[in-house]
Amino acid sequence: MFWRKKDKSVNEPIVEIQERPKEQHPIEPVAVVEVQDAVTEQAIIQDELVLAQAEDEVETYESAAITAKDVEVHEVEIAQVELEPVVLPKRSLTKGIRSLFSRIKFDLENLEELESVLIQADFGVDASEAIVAEVKSRAKKSGAETEADLRLILTGLLTEKFGRDDRALKLDSGIQPYVILVVGVNGAGKTTTIGKLANWLTQGGAKVTLGAADTFRAAAVEQLETWATRSNSEIVKPTIEGQDPASVAFESAERAIASQSDVLIIDTAGRLQNKQGLMDELGKIRRVIEKNLAISEVLLVLDATTGQNALAQAKAFTEVANVTGIVLTKLDGTAKGGIVYSIQEQLDIPVKLVGIGEGIDDFGFFDASEFAIGLVGES
Repeated sequence: MFWRKKDKSVNEPIVEIQERPKEQHPIEPVAVVEVQDAVTEQAIIQDELVLAQAEDEVETYESAAITAKDVEVHEVEIAQVELEPVVLPKRSLTKGIRSLFSRIKFDLENLEELESVLIQADFGVDASEAIVAEVKSRAKKSGAETEADLRLILTGLLTEKFGRDDRALKLDSGIQPYVILVVGVNGAGKTTTIGKLANWLTQGGAKVTLGAADTFRAAAVEQLETWATRSNSEIVKPTIEGQDPASVAFESAERAIASQSDVLIIDTAGRLQNKQGLMDELGKIRRVIEKNLAISEVLLVLDATTGQNALAQAKAFTEVANVTGIVLTKLDGTAKGGIVYSIQEQLDIPVKLVGIGEGIDDFGFFDASEFAIGLVGES
């Protein structure tokens, strides 16, 4: 769910300027000296000129009398912008998660093998040992004996391990358009993720603009254009081949503002060969966007099937980008679901979104309980 303004029109504060009543500045009477017979006609004319000049000066004074201190400025308070919730379509991801225990019998006599399964699933040695020890402890306290009992215990434990309270996308300020930067290596599913996310948002009634700032890969721009069509989103593309990514990002921000989009999603280059170059590029993109808009999220897309390599990529990207959340793709094609735990534990970054198939709707928020149920499987 995210929040947006009920009325898209932006109301600026209304300022009323009231002028104080003009103060009367009477003209000082000009002393009229009786003209002696000896005064020439030229002297009379001169006096008339002086009087006329005095009247002009008074008029000038009155017109200039309203200065900054004579103006009363009243700022009229307006009602705070009212927000309305936008509820995104609910997706169940349980069936897309591969169970860890499809090949072993899960019972009290087999808990040592559970540790091996967890290690192979990329939970890590220390975490695997701790999980098995906790399962044994809880089974003893509850008197669990059956496989169903043990699966229930493990499901509850993994739900706790995966659980975090910062999974929601930061789309709740009401200051739109929200800006999401998407980073990740080529081949991880970055462009597909953007398309699925855009589709998911438009299904919830949001207006979405996509920015094709991965200008070094022509295929990325073409793919994003295809996804823009499929998701009913607007797209801003490079006008020339090899255009500066930051300029595309800037143009995307301007277009999103002009079209009153709810969300702007920007695709970025996925090259880690030169960390300094990537850091400079992302930094420049961030600076040009933040001239007009705040960046809500920086999402890192990782391929779950690569296991520990995904963890290494995550560590590298967190060094060059202010990553706020992880998107794990291809979770349906791997038994290495423990990478979720490893990433969150080692990097302290929440997994926010997951992809579990090729379909446009095979995408949604990461849910700790659903994920645990999928990993443990049914008894």
